[in-house]
Amino acid sequence: MDLLALDFETATNDPDSPCEMGLAIVRNGQVSEVRNWLIKPRQWPYFSPFTIAVHGIRPQDVANSPSFAEVWEEAMPLMQGNVVVAHNAAFDMNVLRSTLLSHRLPLPTFSYFCSVSLCRRVWPGHKGYGLRPMCDMHGIQFAHHRAGNDAEAAAKLVLCASRKAGVTNVDDLLKQSKLKCGGLSPQEHRTPGGKVTLLA
Repeated sequence: MDLLALDFETATNDPDSPCEMGLAIVRNGQVSEVRNWLIKPRQWPYFSPFTIAVHGIRPQDVANSPSFAEVWEEAMPLMQGNVVVAHNAAFDMNVLRSTLLSHRLPLPTFSYFCSVSLCRRVWPGHKGYGLRPMCDMHGIQFAHHRAGNDAEAAAKLVLCASRKAGVTNVDDLLKQSKLKCGGLSPQEHRTPGGKVTLLA
């Protein structure tokens, strides 16, 4: 199984305010690499007290960090043409799309799905499908609300789901779970539910 797991933390409630981005790279059914970038958002030095309370990242922590445009030069080639997963993908895809558009940066082309939706299909009947309860259920230890850690945890949940389903690739996992992919491209953003937003 090959895929990428994505996670963002934001400085404010604005979607185009990422202050941290994490990618977990899965190759041959294993998390082979985790990348984490602290980002100096355009809103700096303002950070919402609410978001600081969630992730603990403060303005001084990113004062010397690269801009999103600099981070994107490294991250985009990793995501281009791949399958991406995020836990609560609607949030992370909104952050990515909004930030790319507001910064006038090139949009990649990839398909994506939501690991929350996957967990609901694979392990029905649980009270909560957040990252923490799902990881506790599977004995996955991680430091919550830091982007690289959350991305790695989401990737490991997908691998747990694939083992339970008895499959070894993303296509079979989604097919067996009756889960649809969304997609992002320079032309459009298509959600797993079928909503299409034209971007070009």
